[in-house]
Amino acid sequence: MATFRDLLTEAKARIREVDTHGAEEILAQPGAILLDVREPDEFEQGAIPGAVHIPRGQLESNVENRIPDRAATIVVQCAGGVRSAFAADTLQQLGYTDVVSMDGGFNKWKDEGRAWSTPRTLDPGQRNRYQRHLLLPEVGEEGQLKLLDAKVLLLGAGGLGSPAALYLAAAGVGTLGIVDMDVVDESNLQRQILHNLDRIGHRKVDSAKKTLTSLNPDIDVVTYDVRLDASNMEDVISGYDVVVDGADNFPVRYMLNDASVKLGIPVVHGSIFRFEGQMTVFDPRNGPTYRDMIPEPPPAELAPSCAEAGVLGVLPGIVGSIQALEAIKIILGYGETLAGRLLTFDATEMSFREYKLNIDPTNEITWVNRSRIVVSELDGLCAPVPLAPPVS
Repeated sequence: MATFRDLLTEAKARIREVDTHGAEEILAQPGAILLDVREPDEFEQGAIPGAVHIPRGQLESNVENRIPDRAATIVVQCAGGVRSAFAADTLQQLGYTDVVSMDGGFNKWKDEGRAWSTPRTLDPGQRNRYQRHLLLPEVGEEGQLKLLDAKVLLLGAGGLGSPAALYLAAAGVGTLGIVDMDVVDESNLQRQILHNLDRIGHRKVDSAKKTLTSLNPDIDVVTYDVRLDASNMEDVISGYDVVVDGADNFPVRYMLNDASVKLGIPVVHGSIFRFEGQMTVFDPRNGPTYRDMIPEPPPAELAPSCAEAGVLGVLPGIVGSIQALEAIKIILGYGETLAGRLLTFDATEMSFREYKLNIDPTNEITWVNRSRIVVSELDGLCAPVPLAPPVS
């Protein structure tokens, strides 16, 4: 019967080992990956910067998602070089072709005075709250920390802002800004799920903050009970990573566009009307913007509001949830966003359609021209924004 030492000797005979100096030289090569297979409590006490952390007991089930390239150069590290040897052997069995184990491990690396740090990690309560995110290799602890560090501004605490804010708060987006100068009305409750009967007559931003902080006390909700205009638009949106647009009037939409282009802040756009919705992402640095989609506002008489034409109550829940999803993808840097694409939804036939959005070469409000952009009011326009016409 084989002993532990027999198994270790056999594993080391099948793999390649390097000392800490050799490991450092390999890790200096472009694309090389350091894989730390220690337990979470060990990792939290200190780690080599840039390491991919997968505990040894989770290696087989997680490594293919965390390190999909089987030809990647991988240096495996544990505390002393034993677990890393077994892990390197396992990786080779899984088809990874360029794997080495660091002899001496983190303890020797640290004792020799090489670079290490105490990594920022989630606390036990956060690990429990966000455990379903942590199970996703595409999110994991690193992605959750990105969400907790992120700042998202929501224009409106109404139909679109309600579901977007709830899902962003639940996901752990650390700072949520909410702009709204209205009060809760009973007619709002058909679709604006941030509010309730007890809040009728209350300021919407106050009602929203109560709901969101009761859902997730980890987050900071910053309220702006103001009317957005040319004098404050830049100041309000400045410092946020993403803006979720739930505004319903042309002046705000165009001022938001110009300010976001000037500051380089992506905007997740959503619109609703009766049974229809549309969504896109305006990335001012790399793609089309609102002025590319709608160069000039249509006449006010062609833009009836939801108060005049009605809206199916569940519709903003669908559109606002997609807006939250796009904001999270932007924060994580994962997946393909709706930048350059207009997604439309028809609830009557339960269909989605996608249209390509192109950059208008005559549009001068661009990132390249950002130093010359002046955010100004659109005189005489106060009508709500209709759905944009499809762009082929």
